[in-house]
Amino acid sequence: MDDREGKALIERDQKVLFIVFDQLRADCLQGALADAIDLPHLNALMADGVTFSRHYTVTVPCGPARASLLTGLYAMNHRSVRNGTPLDRTLDTLPKELRKAGSEPLLFGYTDTSADPRGREASDPALRSYEGVMPGFTELLVMQWQTSYPWTASLLAKGYDVPSDPWDLYRPVSPDPSRAPSLGDPALYRNEDSDTAFLTDQAIAALSVRRRERWCAHVNYIRPHPPFVAPAPYHARYKPDALPQPVAAPVDDERAVHPTVDAAFAKRARSPLAAGFDCPWEGISAADVQTLRAIYLGLVSEVDAHVGRLIESLKESGQYDDTLIIVTSDHGEMLGDHRMWGKECFYDPAFHVPLIIRDPNRRQNAGRVVDAFTETIDIAPTILDWLGRDSPLGFDGRSLLPLMEGRTPDGWRDYAFAELDLGDPEKPTCYQENLGLPMSRCNLAILRERRLKYVHVNGGLPPLLFDMIDDPGETQNLAGDPAYAPELLRLAGRMLDHRMTHADHRLSRLKLTDHGVVAAGPED
Repeated sequence: MDDREGKALIERDQKVLFIVFDQLRADCLQGALADAIDLPHLNALMADGVTFSRHYTVTVPCGPARASLLTGLYAMNHRSVRNGTPLDRTLDTLPKELRKAGSEPLLFGYTDTSADPRGREASDPALRSYEGVMPGFTELLVMQWQTSYPWTASLLAKGYDVPSDPWDLYRPVSPDPSRAPSLGDPALYRNEDSDTAFLTDQAIAALSVRRRERWCAHVNYIRPHPPFVAPAPYHARYKPDALPQPVAAPVDDERAVHPTVDAAFAKRARSPLAAGFDCPWEGISAADVQTLRAIYLGLVSEVDAHVGRLIESLKESGQYDDTLIIVTSDHGEMLGDHRMWGKECFYDPAFHVPLIIRDPNRRQNAGRVVDAFTETIDIAPTILDWLGRDSPLGFDGRSLLPLMEGRTPDGWRDYAFAELDLGDPEKPTCYQENLGLPMSRCNLAILRERRLKYVHVNGGLPPLLFDMIDDPGETQNLAGDPAYAPELLRLAGRMLDHRMTHADHRLSRLKLTDHGVVAAGPED
Protein backbone atom coordinates (compact mmCIF):
# COMPACT_ATOMS: atom_id res chain seq x y z
CA MET A 1 0.00 0.00 0.00
CA ASP A 2 1.48 3.38 -1.01
CA ASP A 3 1.22 6.59 1.02
CA ARG A 4 -1.77 7.92 -0.94
CA GLU A 5 -3.73 4.72 -0.46
CA GLY A 6 -2.87 4.72 3.24
CA LYS A 7 -4.01 8.35 3.63
CA ALA A 8 -7.28 7.64 1.82
CA LEU A 9 -7.84 4.64 4.07
CA ILE A 10 -7.34 6.68 7.23
CA GLU A 11 -9.71 9.41 6.04
CA ARG A 12 -12.62 7.02 5.47
CA ASP A 13 -15.31 6.40 8.08
CA GLN A 14 -13.56 3.28 9.28
CA LYS A 15 -15.44 0.96 11.55
CA VAL A 16 -14.35 -2.04 13.57
CA LEU A 17 -16.59 -4.87 14.77
CA PHE A 18 -14.65 -6.74 17.44
CA ILE A 19 -16.63 -9.81 18.55
CA VAL A 20 -15.45 -11.93 21.47
CA PHE A 21 -17.10 -15.16 22.56
CA ASP A 22 -16.62 -16.48 26.06
CA GLN A 23 -15.08 -19.94 26.29
CA LEU A 24 -15.17 -21.02 22.62
CA ARG A 25 -12.51 -23.58 21.76
CA ALA A 26 -10.80 -23.49 18.38
CA ASP A 27 -11.70 -26.99 17.21
CA CYS A 28 -15.33 -26.01 16.81
CA LEU A 29 -14.17 -24.26 13.63
CA GLN A 30 -11.13 -26.31 12.69
CA GLY A 31 -10.48 -29.64 14.34
CA ALA A 32 -12.15 -32.49 16.18
CA LEU A 33 -15.55 -30.86 16.72
CA ALA A 34 -15.83 -28.96 13.44
CA ASP A 35 -17.36 -31.89 11.56
CA ALA A 36 -19.97 -32.35 14.28
CA ILE A 37 -21.30 -28.80 14.32
CA ASP A 38 -23.01 -26.63 11.71
CA LEU A 39 -21.78 -23.02 11.79
CA PRO A 40 -22.82 -21.52 8.44
CA HIS A 41 -22.23 -17.88 9.35
CA LEU A 42 -18.80 -18.29 10.91
CA ASN A 43 -17.79 -20.58 8.05
CA ALA A 44 -18.95 -17.93 5.58
CA LEU A 45 -16.87 -15.33 7.42
CA MET A 46 -13.85 -17.65 7.22
CA ALA A 47 -14.37 -17.89 3.46
CA ASP A 48 -14.63 -14.10 3.22
CA GLY A 49 -11.73 -13.37 5.57
CA VAL A 50 -8.52 -14.79 6.98
CA THR A 51 -8.42 -17.59 9.54
CA PHE A 52 -5.58 -17.98 12.03
CA SER A 53 -5.25 -21.67 12.81
CA ARG A 54 -2.59 -21.39 15.55
CA HIS A 55 -4.11 -18.63 17.65
CA TYR A 56 -3.72 -18.79 21.43
CA THR A 57 -4.84 -16.83 24.44
CA VAL A 58 -1.89 -15.74 26.58
CA THR A 59 -3.71 -16.30 29.86
CA VAL A 60 -6.93 -17.49 31.51
CA PRO A 61 -9.56 -17.02 32.96
CA CYS A 62 -11.92 -14.28 31.67
CA GLY A 63 -10.63 -11.16 33.43
CA PRO A 64 -6.92 -11.74 32.76
CA ALA A 65 -7.60 -12.94 29.20
CA ARG A 66 -9.59 -9.82 28.36
CA ALA A 67 -7.01 -7.61 30.02
CA SER A 68 -4.43 -9.03 27.59
CA LEU A 69 -6.82 -8.66 24.64
CA LEU A 70 -7.37 -4.99 25.38
CA THR A 71 -3.88 -3.96 26.54
CA GLY A 72 -1.73 -5.95 24.11
CA LEU A 73 0.25 -7.17 27.14
CA TYR A 74 1.23 -10.51 28.56
CA ALA A 75 -0.18 -11.17 32.02
CA MET A 76 3.35 -10.88 33.42
CA ASN A 77 3.20 -7.20 32.43
CA HIS A 78 -0.40 -6.13 33.11
CA ARG A 79 -0.53 -8.32 36.25
CA SER A 80 -4.32 -8.56 36.42
CA VAL A 81 -3.75 -12.28 36.78
CA ARG A 82 -7.08 -13.49 38.14
CA ASN A 83 -10.72 -12.43 38.18
CA GLY A 84 -10.82 -9.63 40.72
CA THR A 85 -7.18 -8.57 40.48
CA PRO A 86 -7.09 -4.82 39.72
CA LEU A 87 -5.85 -3.59 36.37
CA ASP A 88 -3.41 -0.69 36.64
CA ARG A 89 -5.30 2.41 35.50
CA THR A 90 -2.13 3.97 34.02
CA LEU A 91 -1.76 1.28 31.35
CA ASP A 92 -2.26 2.09 27.69
CA THR A 93 -5.36 0.29 26.46
CA LEU A 94 -7.19 -0.27 23.20
CA PRO A 95 -10.16 2.00 24.08
CA LYS A 96 -7.83 4.85 25.06
CA GLU A 97 -5.88 4.47 21.80
CA LEU A 98 -9.07 4.24 19.75
CA ARG A 99 -10.15 7.61 21.04
CA LYS A 100 -6.81 9.06 19.95
CA ALA A 101 -7.53 7.62 16.50
CA GLY A 102 -10.90 9.39 16.36
CA SER A 103 -12.88 6.16 16.69
CA GLU A 104 -15.42 5.83 19.48
CA PRO A 105 -15.02 2.57 21.43
CA LEU A 106 -18.54 1.20 21.98
CA LEU A 107 -19.05 -1.61 24.48
CA PHE A 108 -21.83 -4.18 24.27
CA GLY A 109 -21.41 -6.61 27.13
CA TYR A 110 -18.48 -6.75 29.47
CA THR A 111 -14.70 -6.57 29.80
CA ASP A 112 -14.37 -8.06 33.32
CA THR A 113 -11.94 -5.29 34.25
CA SER A 114 -11.31 -5.11 37.99
CA ALA A 115 -10.97 -1.46 38.98
CA ASP A 116 -7.72 -0.04 40.33
CA PRO A 117 -8.52 0.74 43.99
CA ARG A 118 -5.86 3.42 44.30
CA GLY A 119 -7.47 6.82 44.75
CA ARG A 120 -10.91 5.33 45.38
CA GLU A 121 -12.88 5.23 48.60
CA ALA A 122 -13.30 1.77 50.11
CA SER A 123 -17.07 2.20 49.81
CA ASP A 124 -16.91 2.70 46.02
CA PRO A 125 -19.28 0.14 44.39
CA ALA A 126 -16.69 -0.36 41.64
CA LEU A 127 -14.57 -2.21 44.21
CA ARG A 128 -17.23 -4.80 44.94
CA SER A 129 -17.18 -6.60 41.59
CA TYR A 130 -14.60 -7.97 39.19
CA GLU A 131 -17.01 -7.28 36.32
CA GLY A 132 -16.04 -3.66 35.81
CA VAL A 133 -15.70 -1.82 32.52
CA MET A 134 -12.30 -0.91 31.14
CA PRO A 135 -11.98 2.90 31.19
CA GLY A 136 -12.34 4.50 27.79
CA PHE A 137 -15.33 2.53 26.54
CA THR A 138 -18.75 4.03 25.94
CA GLU A 139 -20.89 1.36 27.60
CA LEU A 140 -24.00 1.10 25.44
CA LEU A 141 -25.26 -2.13 26.96
CA VAL A 142 -24.74 -3.36 30.52
CA MET A 143 -24.51 -7.12 30.09
CA GLN A 144 -22.37 -8.46 32.87
CA TRP A 145 -22.54 -12.06 33.96
CA GLN A 146 -24.04 -11.40 37.40
CA THR A 147 -25.88 -8.15 36.63
CA SER A 148 -27.51 -8.33 33.19
CA TYR A 149 -30.22 -5.91 34.31
CA PRO A 150 -31.37 -4.71 30.86
CA TRP A 151 -31.84 -8.29 29.72
CA THR A 152 -33.72 -9.38 32.84
CA ALA A 153 -35.84 -6.22 32.60
CA SER A 154 -36.75 -7.17 29.04
CA LEU A 155 -37.74 -10.65 30.20
CA LEU A 156 -39.99 -9.13 32.89
CA ALA A 157 -41.58 -6.83 30.32
CA LYS A 158 -42.35 -9.85 28.14
CA GLY A 159 -44.15 -11.62 30.98
CA TYR A 160 -41.49 -14.06 32.15
CA ASP A 161 -41.46 -15.05 35.80
CA VAL A 162 -37.88 -13.96 36.41
CA PRO A 163 -36.29 -15.55 39.49
CA SER A 164 -34.60 -13.29 42.04
CA ASP A 165 -31.36 -15.28 41.86
CA PRO A 166 -29.70 -14.67 38.44
CA TRP A 167 -28.30 -18.21 38.51
CA ASP A 168 -31.83 -19.62 38.41
CA LEU A 169 -32.38 -18.04 34.99
CA TYR A 170 -30.21 -20.82 33.63
CA ARG A 171 -32.00 -23.78 35.17
CA PRO A 172 -33.40 -26.15 32.53
CA VAL A 173 -37.19 -26.36 32.46
CA SER A 174 -39.05 -29.57 31.79
CA PRO A 175 -41.46 -29.28 28.84
CA ASP A 176 -43.55 -31.92 30.63
CA PRO A 177 -44.91 -30.63 33.97
CA SER A 178 -45.33 -34.21 35.15
CA ARG A 179 -41.59 -34.85 35.33
CA ALA A 180 -38.62 -33.11 36.89
CA PRO A 181 -36.20 -31.17 34.65
CA SER A 182 -33.38 -33.15 33.10
CA LEU A 183 -29.92 -32.01 32.08
CA GLY A 184 -30.82 -31.73 28.40
CA ASP A 185 -34.03 -29.73 28.82
CA PRO A 186 -34.34 -26.21 27.34
CA ALA A 187 -33.93 -22.87 29.10
CA LEU A 188 -36.96 -21.06 30.52
CA TYR A 189 -36.68 -18.32 27.89
CA ARG A 190 -37.44 -18.59 24.19
CA ASN A 191 -34.69 -18.42 21.57
CA GLU A 192 -35.71 -14.92 20.48
CA ASP A 193 -35.48 -13.73 24.11
CA SER A 194 -32.14 -15.26 25.11
CA ASP A 195 -29.19 -13.28 26.41
CA THR A 196 -27.47 -13.86 23.06
CA ALA A 197 -30.47 -12.61 21.07
CA PHE A 198 -30.92 -9.58 23.34
CA LEU A 199 -27.28 -8.51 23.04
CA THR A 200 -27.46 -8.86 19.24
CA ASP A 201 -30.69 -6.86 19.04
CA GLN A 202 -29.13 -4.02 21.01
CA ALA A 203 -25.94 -4.01 18.93
CA ILE A 204 -27.85 -4.01 15.64
CA ALA A 205 -30.07 -1.12 16.78
CA ALA A 206 -27.13 0.99 17.97
CA LEU A 207 -24.88 0.41 14.94
CA SER A 208 -27.59 0.81 12.31
CA VAL A 209 -27.88 4.55 13.10
CA ARG A 210 -24.13 5.19 13.18
CA ARG A 211 -23.56 4.90 9.43
CA ARG A 212 -21.65 8.18 9.17
CA GLU A 213 -19.52 7.71 12.27
CA ARG A 214 -16.17 6.08 13.02
CA TRP A 215 -16.68 3.47 15.68
CA CYS A 216 -15.22 0.31 17.16
CA ALA A 217 -17.94 -1.93 18.55
CA HIS A 218 -16.65 -4.43 21.09
CA VAL A 219 -19.43 -7.05 21.21
CA ASN A 220 -19.03 -9.66 23.94
CA TYR A 221 -21.19 -12.77 23.92
CA ILE A 222 -21.42 -14.60 27.24
CA ARG A 223 -21.98 -17.86 25.40
CA PRO A 224 -21.00 -20.68 25.17
CA HIS A 225 -19.82 -20.12 28.78
CA PRO A 226 -21.60 -22.33 31.35
CA PRO A 227 -24.01 -22.90 32.96
CA PHE A 228 -24.81 -25.18 30.07
CA VAL A 229 -28.43 -24.59 29.11
CA ALA A 230 -29.74 -23.53 25.71
CA PRO A 231 -33.11 -22.29 24.51
CA ALA A 232 -35.17 -24.43 22.18
CA PRO A 233 -34.41 -25.56 19.53
CA TYR A 234 -30.69 -25.27 20.26
CA HIS A 235 -30.92 -27.44 23.39
CA ALA A 236 -31.60 -30.44 21.13
CA ARG A 237 -29.71 -29.35 18.02
CA TYR A 238 -27.10 -32.11 18.40
CA LYS A 239 -27.53 -35.70 19.48
CA PRO A 240 -25.16 -36.57 22.35
CA ASP A 241 -24.47 -40.10 21.12
CA ALA A 242 -23.46 -38.80 17.67
CA LEU A 243 -20.70 -36.52 18.96
CA PRO A 244 -16.99 -37.30 19.27
CA GLN A 245 -15.93 -38.53 22.68
CA PRO A 246 -13.57 -36.40 24.78
CA VAL A 247 -9.91 -37.36 25.10
CA ALA A 248 -9.84 -38.89 28.57
CA ALA A 249 -8.04 -41.62 30.50
CA PRO A 250 -9.31 -43.22 33.73
CA VAL A 251 -9.61 -40.73 36.59
CA ASP A 252 -6.63 -42.08 38.51
CA ASP A 253 -4.43 -41.90 35.42
CA GLU A 254 -5.48 -38.30 34.75
CA ARG A 255 -4.82 -37.29 38.36
CA ALA A 256 -1.38 -38.90 38.23
CA VAL A 257 -0.24 -36.68 35.34
CA HIS A 258 0.81 -33.84 37.63
CA PRO A 259 0.27 -32.58 41.20
CA THR A 260 -1.67 -29.56 39.88
CA VAL A 261 -4.14 -31.89 38.13
CA ASP A 262 -4.53 -33.98 41.27
CA ALA A 263 -5.18 -30.80 43.26
CA ALA A 264 -7.84 -29.71 40.76
CA PHE A 265 -9.70 -33.00 41.16
CA ALA A 266 -9.42 -32.75 44.94
CA LYS A 267 -11.44 -29.54 44.91
CA ARG A 268 -14.94 -30.46 46.01
CA ALA A 269 -16.72 -27.09 45.79
CA ARG A 270 -17.06 -26.13 42.13
CA SER A 271 -19.55 -23.97 40.32
CA PRO A 272 -21.90 -26.45 38.66
CA LEU A 273 -21.67 -26.91 34.92
CA ALA A 274 -25.45 -26.84 34.72
CA ALA A 275 -27.68 -24.95 37.16
CA GLY A 276 -29.49 -27.33 39.49
CA PHE A 277 -27.33 -30.34 38.66
CA ASP A 278 -24.31 -31.82 40.40
CA CYS A 279 -21.64 -32.63 37.81
CA PRO A 280 -18.48 -33.57 39.72
CA TRP A 281 -15.47 -34.26 37.51
CA GLU A 282 -14.86 -37.70 38.98
CA GLY A 283 -18.44 -38.91 39.18
CA ILE A 284 -20.08 -37.50 36.07
CA SER A 285 -21.49 -40.23 33.84
CA ALA A 286 -20.42 -40.74 30.24
CA ALA A 287 -23.99 -39.97 29.12
CA ASP A 288 -24.01 -36.66 31.02
CA VAL A 289 -20.63 -35.74 29.54
CA GLN A 290 -22.02 -36.15 26.04
CA THR A 291 -25.19 -34.26 26.94
CA LEU A 292 -23.16 -31.32 28.21
CA ARG A 293 -21.01 -31.39 25.09
CA ALA A 294 -24.16 -31.35 22.94
CA ILE A 295 -25.57 -28.36 24.84
CA TYR A 296 -22.25 -26.55 24.46
CA LEU A 297 -22.34 -27.06 20.71
CA GLY A 298 -25.96 -25.93 20.66
CA LEU A 299 -24.94 -22.69 22.36
CA VAL A 300 -22.18 -22.21 19.78
CA SER A 301 -24.73 -22.67 16.99
CA GLU A 302 -27.01 -20.14 18.65
CA VAL A 303 -24.23 -17.56 18.77
CA ASP A 304 -23.34 -18.35 15.15
CA ALA A 305 -26.91 -17.53 14.08
CA HIS A 306 -26.87 -14.19 15.85
CA VAL A 307 -23.43 -13.25 14.55
CA GLY A 308 -24.94 -13.87 11.13
CA ARG A 309 -27.72 -11.41 11.96
CA LEU A 310 -25.20 -8.81 13.09
CA ILE A 311 -23.12 -9.13 9.92
CA GLU A 312 -26.24 -9.03 7.73
CA SER A 313 -27.30 -5.80 9.45
CA LEU A 314 -23.97 -4.21 8.44
CA LYS A 315 -24.62 -5.19 4.86
CA GLU A 316 -28.15 -3.80 4.94
CA SER A 317 -26.95 -0.49 6.38
CA GLY A 318 -24.14 -0.20 3.84
CA GLN A 319 -21.39 -0.46 6.47
CA TYR A 320 -20.04 -3.94 5.73
CA ASP A 321 -17.36 -2.80 3.30
CA ASP A 322 -16.15 -0.10 5.68
CA THR A 323 -15.85 -2.48 8.62
CA LEU A 324 -12.93 -4.53 9.87
CA ILE A 325 -14.52 -7.62 11.44
CA ILE A 326 -12.64 -9.62 14.09
CA VAL A 327 -14.12 -12.73 15.71
CA THR A 328 -12.32 -14.55 18.48
CA SER A 329 -12.72 -15.91 22.03
CA ASP A 330 -11.17 -14.93 25.35
CA HIS A 331 -10.16 -18.56 26.05
CA GLY A 332 -11.26 -22.13 25.42
CA GLU A 333 -13.08 -24.87 27.31
CA MET A 334 -11.87 -28.35 28.30
CA LEU A 335 -15.34 -29.85 27.65
CA GLY A 336 -14.52 -33.14 29.36
CA ASP A 337 -11.09 -33.64 27.80
CA HIS A 338 -8.84 -35.20 30.45
CA ARG A 339 -12.05 -35.35 32.54
CA MET A 340 -11.73 -31.60 33.12
CA TRP A 341 -14.07 -28.67 32.52
CA GLY A 342 -13.49 -24.95 32.29
CA LYS A 343 -10.11 -23.47 31.43
CA GLU A 344 -7.85 -23.24 34.47
CA CYS A 345 -5.33 -25.88 33.44
CA PHE A 346 -2.36 -26.25 31.06
CA TYR A 347 -3.98 -28.31 28.28
CA ASP A 348 -4.39 -26.94 24.74
CA PRO A 349 -8.23 -26.86 24.59
CA ALA A 350 -8.17 -24.17 27.29
CA PHE A 351 -5.76 -21.93 25.37
CA HIS A 352 -6.29 -22.62 21.65
CA VAL A 353 -8.98 -20.23 20.41
CA PRO A 354 -10.41 -19.25 17.02
CA LEU A 355 -9.53 -16.04 15.21
CA ILE A 356 -11.13 -14.77 11.99
CA ILE A 357 -10.40 -11.34 10.52
CA ARG A 358 -12.26 -9.91 7.55
CA ASP A 359 -10.53 -6.82 6.14
CA PRO A 360 -12.63 -4.97 3.54
CA ASN A 361 -9.47 -3.41 2.10
CA ARG A 362 -7.71 -6.74 1.48
CA ARG A 363 -10.32 -8.72 -0.39
CA GLN A 364 -7.67 -10.62 -2.33
CA ASN A 365 -6.86 -12.51 0.88
CA ALA A 366 -10.33 -14.01 1.32
CA GLY A 367 -10.18 -17.65 2.38
CA ARG A 368 -6.53 -17.57 3.43
CA VAL A 369 -5.45 -19.65 6.43
CA VAL A 370 -2.44 -18.44 8.42
CA ASP A 371 -0.67 -21.15 10.39
CA ALA A 372 1.94 -18.93 12.06
CA PHE A 373 1.67 -18.69 15.83
CA THR A 374 -0.46 -15.72 16.84
CA GLU A 375 -1.59 -14.59 20.27
CA THR A 376 -4.45 -12.58 21.73
CA ILE A 377 -2.04 -9.71 22.43
CA ASP A 378 -1.78 -9.20 18.64
CA ILE A 379 -5.39 -8.08 18.18
CA ALA A 380 -5.16 -4.59 19.70
CA PRO A 381 -2.05 -3.74 17.59
CA THR A 382 -3.85 -5.06 14.50
CA ILE A 383 -6.85 -2.79 15.05
CA LEU A 384 -4.63 0.25 15.62
CA ASP A 385 -2.52 -0.57 12.57
CA TRP A 386 -5.66 -0.80 10.43
CA LEU A 387 -6.68 2.62 11.70
CA GLY A 388 -3.28 4.03 10.76
CA ARG A 389 -1.87 4.34 14.29
CA ASP A 390 1.25 2.90 15.86
CA SER A 391 0.90 0.81 19.00
CA PRO A 392 2.14 2.22 22.31
CA LEU A 393 5.75 1.30 23.06
CA GLY A 394 4.81 -1.08 25.86
CA PHE A 395 2.59 -3.36 23.80
CA ASP A 396 3.88 -6.94 23.59
CA GLY A 397 1.78 -7.90 20.57
CA ARG A 398 2.32 -7.12 16.89
CA SER A 399 -0.03 -6.32 14.02
CA LEU A 400 -1.38 -9.27 12.04
CA LEU A 401 -1.97 -7.30 8.83
CA PRO A 402 1.31 -8.45 7.19
CA LEU A 403 0.44 -12.10 7.88
CA MET A 404 -2.96 -11.53 6.31
CA GLU A 405 -1.20 -10.42 3.13
CA GLY A 406 1.01 -13.51 3.08
CA ARG A 407 4.10 -11.74 4.47
CA THR A 408 5.82 -13.02 7.59
CA PRO A 409 7.56 -10.14 9.40
CA ASP A 410 11.18 -10.60 10.41
CA GLY A 411 11.52 -12.19 13.82
CA TRP A 412 7.94 -13.44 13.99
CA ARG A 413 7.48 -15.88 16.87
CA ASP A 414 7.57 -19.62 16.25
CA TYR A 415 5.83 -20.53 19.50
CA ALA A 416 2.96 -19.40 21.72
CA PHE A 417 3.44 -18.29 25.31
CA ALA A 418 0.82 -18.35 28.06
CA GLU A 419 0.50 -18.03 31.82
CA LEU A 420 -1.90 -19.20 34.52
CA ASP A 421 -2.14 -18.05 38.11
CA LEU A 422 -3.64 -20.60 40.50
CA GLY A 423 -3.57 -18.65 43.78
CA ASP A 424 -6.04 -16.34 45.49
CA PRO A 425 -5.52 -13.64 48.15
CA GLU A 426 -8.99 -13.98 49.69
CA LYS A 427 -9.13 -17.70 50.38
CA PRO A 428 -6.46 -20.32 49.61
CA THR A 429 -7.30 -22.28 46.49
CA CYS A 430 -7.23 -26.05 46.21
CA TYR A 431 -3.79 -25.65 44.65
CA GLN A 432 -2.43 -23.63 47.55
CA GLU A 433 -3.94 -26.03 50.07
CA ASN A 434 -3.05 -29.32 48.42
CA LEU A 435 0.39 -28.30 47.15
CA GLY A 436 1.39 -26.30 50.23
CA LEU A 437 2.34 -23.27 48.16
CA PRO A 438 2.11 -19.56 48.93
CA MET A 439 0.05 -17.51 46.49
CA SER A 440 3.10 -15.97 44.79
CA ARG A 441 4.46 -19.40 43.82
CA CYS A 442 1.18 -20.95 42.75
CA ASN A 443 1.41 -20.38 39.00
CA LEU A 444 2.68 -21.86 35.75
CA ALA A 445 3.81 -20.80 32.28
CA ILE A 446 3.54 -22.54 28.91
CA LEU A 447 5.75 -22.39 25.83
CA ARG A 448 4.20 -24.24 22.91
CA GLU A 449 6.17 -24.91 19.74
CA ARG A 450 4.81 -26.83 16.74
CA ARG A 451 6.11 -30.13 18.08
CA LEU A 452 6.97 -29.70 21.74
CA LYS A 453 4.98 -28.04 24.49
CA TYR A 454 6.76 -27.17 27.72
CA VAL A 455 4.97 -26.30 30.96
CA HIS A 456 7.03 -24.74 33.74
CA VAL A 457 5.34 -25.01 37.14
CA ASN A 458 6.44 -22.77 39.98
CA GLY A 459 6.92 -23.88 43.59
CA GLY A 460 9.54 -26.52 42.84
CA LEU A 461 7.00 -28.75 41.11
CA PRO A 462 8.04 -30.88 38.12
CA PRO A 463 7.64 -29.57 34.55
CA LEU A 464 5.56 -31.17 31.82
CA LEU A 465 6.47 -31.90 28.21
CA PHE A 466 4.21 -33.07 25.38
CA ASP A 467 4.83 -34.00 21.74
CA MET A 468 1.99 -32.14 20.02
CA ILE A 469 2.47 -33.86 16.65
CA ASP A 470 2.68 -37.51 17.73
CA ASP A 471 0.41 -36.96 20.74
CA PRO A 472 -1.96 -34.04 20.01
CA GLY A 473 -4.26 -35.10 22.83
CA GLU A 474 -1.47 -34.54 25.38
CA THR A 475 -1.83 -38.01 26.84
CA GLN A 476 1.82 -38.72 27.60
CA ASN A 477 4.00 -36.47 29.73
CA LEU A 478 7.57 -36.86 28.45
CA ALA A 479 9.25 -34.69 31.08
CA GLY A 480 10.49 -37.70 33.04
CA ASP A 481 12.05 -39.41 30.02
CA PRO A 482 15.86 -39.00 30.15
CA ALA A 483 15.97 -38.87 26.37
CA TYR A 484 14.11 -35.54 26.51
CA ALA A 485 16.33 -33.93 29.14
CA PRO A 486 18.18 -31.79 26.54
CA GLU A 487 14.86 -30.53 25.17
CA LEU A 488 13.63 -29.66 28.65
CA LEU A 489 16.77 -27.61 29.24
CA ARG A 490 16.46 -25.90 25.86
CA LEU A 491 12.82 -25.01 26.38
CA ALA A 492 13.38 -23.76 29.93
CA GLY A 493 16.09 -21.47 28.59
CA ARG A 494 13.83 -20.33 25.78
CA MET A 495 11.07 -19.48 28.22
CA LEU A 496 13.52 -17.46 30.32
CA ASP A 497 14.66 -15.65 27.17
CA HIS A 498 11.05 -14.85 26.34
CA ARG A 499 10.31 -13.39 29.75
CA MET A 500 13.50 -11.31 29.70
CA THR A 501 12.78 -10.03 26.19
CA HIS A 502 9.21 -9.07 27.00
CA ALA A 503 9.71 -7.46 30.39
CA ASP A 504 7.68 -4.26 30.83
CA HIS A 505 8.94 -1.82 28.15
CA ARG A 506 6.59 1.11 28.69
CA LEU A 507 9.54 3.23 29.85
CA SER A 508 12.58 1.07 29.20
CA ARG A 509 12.47 1.83 25.46
CA LEU A 510 12.92 5.52 26.25
CA LYS A 511 16.04 7.52 27.05
CA LEU A 512 16.35 11.15 28.11
CA THR A 513 19.15 12.89 26.24
CA ASP A 514 20.44 16.43 25.85
CA HIS A 515 18.27 16.74 22.74
CA GLY A 516 15.13 15.28 24.30
CA VAL A 517 13.49 11.89 24.63
CA VAL A 518 14.73 9.14 22.31
CA ALA A 519 12.50 6.09 21.74
CA ALA A 520 13.64 2.71 20.48
CA GLY A 521 11.48 0.97 17.90
CA PRO A 522 9.47 -2.09 18.96
CA GLU A 523 12.00 -4.45 17.35
CA ASP A 524 15.17 -2.70 18.58
